[in-house]
Amino acid sequence: QIQDLTFLSKNYCLTELYLNNNELTDISGALKHLCALQILLLHNNQLKKLGKTVKELKGIISLQTLNLFHNPLAQDPDYRLYVIYFLPSVQLLDRKSVTQRERESALHLYNRERSCAVQSIAFGRRVNTPLGATVGSSRCSQPARRLMMPSVWKHSDNAHLLCSFCRVPFENPEDAVLLRAMTRSLMEFSSVDWNKVATCQERRLENKAEAAHEKLTVQFR
Repeated sequence: QIQDLTFLSKNYCLTELYLNNNELTDISGALKHLCALQILLLHNNQLKKLGKTVKELKGIISLQTLNLFHNPLAQDPDYRLYVIYFLPSVQLLDRKSVTQRERESALHLYNRERSCAVQSIAFGRRVNTPLGATVGSSRCSQPARRLMMPSVWKHSDNAHLLCSFCRVPFENPEDAVLLRAMTRSLMEFSSVDWNKVATCQERRLENKAEAAHEKLTVQFR
């Protein structure tokens, strides 16, 4: 029938704490100093506020086993994902192991921007472009920019002659710098949202054809 946890204020070295089957309604300010705690059982109490309870446990970075079932807070929507996201050190929650899929779902639910970054991957490659090639992107509204050739090339109509200039030292260093800028490779990155890509298991279970994946390609010099 424990209702107050102030008696734990000097127990800094506890690694296991069994407070299940009591009458606790609030643990705010009572457990956050237990930095070495690894196992905490709080099931079958009267804890009602999920946010305050999880906030109290955030600083316990060694916490691996946590029980909160049979508390009113366990009825909150997405209760399990909320605990998994804000207490990442927990490996066993309510007698059930935390899976990687649950961690990904929790990240996607409570930090969508970070989830999109984690679940995306970009493949980069260099694309050699000819001299005087137009540099631009189909997703850019600005007009494409065309590079200007040095004055020594203005009267050369043969592309092979232009390439020969690459092997000849320049009298004007600015011409060499401009040539290097013009022949610099174009970088192309393609990214895919892996949240929409079926896993091997899902492919085996599904009989219908898999939809084409959306791929975003960005080019820049």
